[in-house]
Amino acid sequence: MSNIAVIDLIVIFTYLIAIVGLGLWIVRKKKMNAEGYFLAGHTLRWPAIGAALFASNISTIHLVGLAASGYNDGLVWGNYEWMAAFVLILLALVFSPFYFKNEIATLPEFLEKRYGHFARMCLAVLGILGALFIHIGVSLYAGAVVFENLFGINIYVSILLISVVTALYTVIGGLQSVVITETIQTVILIFGSIVLTVLGIWALPEHGITSWNGLVKAAKPEQLSIIPTDANSSRLTWQAILLGYPILGIWYWCADQTIVQRVLGAKTMHDAKIGPLFAGFLKILPVFIMVLPGVLGYVLFNGQITDADDTLLVLITELMPPGMVGLMSAALLAALMSTIAAALNSAGTLVSIDIYKSVKPGVSDKKQVFVGRITAVVVMIVAILWSPIIAQFDSIFEAINVLLTVISPPITAVFVWGVFWKRGNNPAAVATFVGGFILGVTAFLIDFPIVGDTKLLTEGLGISFMMQAWWLFVACSVIYVLTSLVTPEPDYDKIEDYTLSSPLAFLTSRVEEGGTRPLQFSLLLIVIMILLYITFR
Repeated sequence: MSNIAVIDLIVIFTYLIAIVGLGLWIVRKKKMNAEGYFLAGHTLRWPAIGAALFASNISTIHLVGLAASGYNDGLVWGNYEWMAAFVLILLALVFSPFYFKNEIATLPEFLEKRYGHFARMCLAVLGILGALFIHIGVSLYAGAVVFENLFGINIYVSILLISVVTALYTVIGGLQSVVITETIQTVILIFGSIVLTVLGIWALPEHGITSWNGLVKAAKPEQLSIIPTDANSSRLTWQAILLGYPILGIWYWCADQTIVQRVLGAKTMHDAKIGPLFAGFLKILPVFIMVLPGVLGYVLFNGQITDADDTLLVLITELMPPGMVGLMSAALLAALMSTIAAALNSAGTLVSIDIYKSVKPGVSDKKQVFVGRITAVVVMIVAILWSPIIAQFDSIFEAINVLLTVISPPITAVFVWGVFWKRGNNPAAVATFVGGFILGVTAFLIDFPIVGDTKLLTEGLGISFMMQAWWLFVACSVIYVLTSLVTPEPDYDKIEDYTLSSPLAFLTSRVEEGGTRPLQFSLLLIVIMILLYITFR
């Protein structure tokens, strides 16, 4: 679609100018110190935290991928979204209190206080690589492909434009600019997705579909069920969802600096807890406004869509009038820019605080901010150069999940065991990081079809990437526990503030920290999720 309506161009450029202007206006007269730049001066309230968590998570890959998954398999892929709600409860009730109470600036800093310096460096390096190659590089390429297909804009021009616009307010404004703009972007993203979904539903009567039962009959078998069954083509299983997803999810939502940095900037303990729960409620929406449109795309335009990845683009061009196409393009930009901005800010934070400050402990705030800004610029440039290489992968979505399978198990094991088991010590954390990473890379190499086209683990043995994550986590847990038991006990007095006194202590001893509402909202969210699963079984 190379012919762009003037009204769509106006909407897109108005959005770009407005979001950059807002990001710069927020910090127009502020003298930026390290706490203000990296943690927004601990001024973030729960609505901004929840909205920013949601926006950081929803990338262009997310929008395109969920629509494609809905087209191919249906609502079953919504389990990725709904399972996130349960992990966000863990972030709110278990991890956030530790982070806020101990005034943690970065997650590697938490690991140093719980274990030691080497554990901090391991997580810092993994966090920087994840921000560069996954959050930014892949998102840049995927977003550029979407805009090339939608508007005929050269892919390299798109990458450069998006990079410059996002980096401008992120590098100058820091976390506060990122979070405020992400809050606005969340509204645009949700609104645009709702409009597209409503237009798709309105188009159903033209195809003789006037009821839910009619939609079920027109769709593929089990396409409107959230429950994985043999009749569904997704090959997802309950074992993979219940065992594998939490391994990926705990790393992503509870131990990834790019995501959790919003919680670290909370104003109060109450905000640090309620913010993730608000994000948990928001995560209910994607099933209905991002996956369901894919199902509608199958029902409405099955004859036009030859590649499932084109589902979202076909829906936009077929259902939306001029002006609305610009709105949805703004939503796609919002998703893309929020993910990149979050990763840029976290990369700057990790390099400045965890690496540079550890080498030069007496560094000034001004120097820390300078290092953070330079890091963001360098990371952006490297990501721009690397992003076109993504074209060599068969599937961007699959590549991301495979990479997450490599790095998630050891990080999840170190965090979970470290918080829930006092006996865990520094040698165990180091052994788990090193051993778990080696095991993850080995599994990746075994599954990579060097000879022939068969993936030995995924296709040969039928072990999906999520189940691989689970078994790697089990192996990491064995390494962690055995190493802890054969090495000296940690100094329990030093780690008292970084571990739970008992596995369920977060339900009682920490209730007063942030009030009782977090626990009440958690129970409400659990009840809602159970009802949703019953309804869409």
